[in-house]
Amino acid sequence: MNLSPIAERTNRKYRELYDEKPLVSRSPGRVNIIGEHTDYNEGFVLPAAIDKAVYVAIGKRKDDRIELHSLEFDDFYSTTVADIAPREGQWTNYVLGVVAQFIKRGHPIGGFNLVLDGEVPFGAGLSSSAAVECATAFALNELFQLGVPREDLIFIAQKAEHEYAKVMCGIMDQFASMFGKKDHVVKLDCKTMEYEYVPLRLDGYKILLLNTNVKHSLSSSEYNVRREQCEQGVALVRKGHADVNSLRDITLDMLDRYVATVDPVVYNRCRYVVEEKQRLLAGCDDLKAGHVEALGRKMFQTHDGLSNLYEVSCRELDFLVDAVREDPAVLGARMMGGGFGGCTINIVREDAIDQLVSALTPSYHVATGLELTAYIAAIEDGTSLLDID
Repeated sequence: MNLSPIAERTNRKYRELYDEKPLVSRSPGRVNIIGEHTDYNEGFVLPAAIDKAVYVAIGKRKDDRIELHSLEFDDFYSTTVADIAPREGQWTNYVLGVVAQFIKRGHPIGGFNLVLDGEVPFGAGLSSSAAVECATAFALNELFQLGVPREDLIFIAQKAEHEYAKVMCGIMDQFASMFGKKDHVVKLDCKTMEYEYVPLRLDGYKILLLNTNVKHSLSSSEYNVRREQCEQGVALVRKGHADVNSLRDITLDMLDRYVATVDPVVYNRCRYVVEEKQRLLAGCDDLKAGHVEALGRKMFQTHDGLSNLYEVSCRELDFLVDAVREDPAVLGARMMGGGFGGCTINIVREDAIDQLVSALTPSYHVATGLELTAYIAAIEDGTSLLDID
């Protein structure tokens, strides 16, 4: 089969190091068309796997050592199965956290060698961390013949991020990476885990990602703060509605009655989430009817909510969205991911992309002092093993 250059490099490096054929898994990054910060509030999301992935080459050892090589970070780490532990701020957490979750569930994991590389830009809001976790979980499951269902692997990957990377992410990133389908978005109900594939027909348009190339330090800490604020809002509403369990169950009328006068900041956070749930459901109807323009308008509305109510945007993201807001070649744009940096996602007429990027690049540099990086993302399948001779 034709492998990507990154997959070839990962496979080749493993063979150079260990003189044996590895098992190689691939797990993609993801975009989220609409439905941001709703997954941990038991709402809906609309992600899709993309044609940029993380690759893991792996093989068993005869002892209990774990050897990890990252080609992207040019780094090596070695430990034993018995001694694995989180390492603050290190890429190894996304691998070792997965190992820890398998062990915690009683699955026998022995020593192994692993080489990791990827083409998902780090810190761009495309969920490179979930791609590493899913690629690792899928590879270990195959290598040790653990028989864990694909549905359970996503929770292993999520818990790895919770307990080792200390980011209390929802389930969307791991689900999209594991379950993506070519030319489709996934309408995922994060409360029931029911999902539906919705065709993404972008005739004459493409998904353009514009990377701010900034990652503000607030990202992880404020993500966890937003979760706490949403929980505070639920607790306030529950005083009058005992059957409420999450923002999924809450209406704007409830927020107005129980939250608005108590804590205006918490009210704004919750209002954004409740409105975003409705936008996403309406956006799915738009896609099914072929009304991509209507979906695009909702993307702009989502960005405004994320910037003004949820307050997880930044001036670089706002600049890029405002710069295309009146462009007739752009159907929709918004910040994507946890916030405070990363990418904007844009639906742009295919023949206008080069001109748009050429115009935005110098103006973005003048406004921010930063370089702009652009990617065109195609929608691809989720996690898989590669057939390598």
